[in-house]
Amino acid sequence: MFETKEQVLEKIMSQPKPKCPHCDQEMSIWEVPPFTFSDGLGWGVPYLYLCFNDDCPLYRQGWGHIEETYAHKASYRCMNYPGTGQFERIPVFSDMGGRGQIIDDQVVAEQEALKEAIKIGFNILAGCYVNKDGPEVLRILTDSTQPTRVRLKAAEMIGDIGELESIEPIRNLKFGNELLQNEVDHAVQKIHERFFTRECPFCAEIIKKRAKICKHCQKEIAGL
Repeated sequence: MFETKEQVLEKIMSQPKPKCPHCDQEMSIWEVPPFTFSDGLGWGVPYLYLCFNDDCPLYRQGWGHIEETYAHKASYRCMNYPGTGQFERIPVFSDMGGRGQIIDDQVVAEQEALKEAIKIGFNILAGCYVNKDGPEVLRILTDSTQPTRVRLKAAEMIGDIGELESIEPIRNLKFGNELLQNEVDHAVQKIHERFFTRECPFCAEIIKKRAKICKHCQKEIAGL
């Protein structure tokens, strides 16, 4: 299962930050920009570590090296792939280059708040599962203010305990997240399987799986 950006950032923040091998200073969490890098295949990860110490030897000496070698005004920052000992160089074209993507204290605080919201959401869903409270699970699933991880869990659960009445509200909502939408579509299939039903291809009303004529629109659906 693919990880969301929230999950990736949470994992990175739980690890100690690496130190730049050139200056021994703690590196900063850096959100990669939306454009591709190097070979055009993308960064591969949504977050990296970068050294933003302006006294770092790599950064200070990089200006002269690139000027002499490539006749461009630029330097290097040290870059690390989270969870690895892999350090590389990334070009920057000013002392402010890349600073807009630094994950600062405000983002850290927001991430902590998100973790707490996820914990609360999971606790509520656990109670809903025990009590077979499908309507509350549906409410959480359709609440766009809930964290994505909580809504993903709600989608999984609605397939297990949701009633047929859950299908229409779900079908009428666009979730805007491919991972979540796929989980919701799978949940609807599970509900139909549990109740031996399906949706009429003409009027979208719920009918018995073995029906040959839709009782709502009277269309023949045998073999469809």
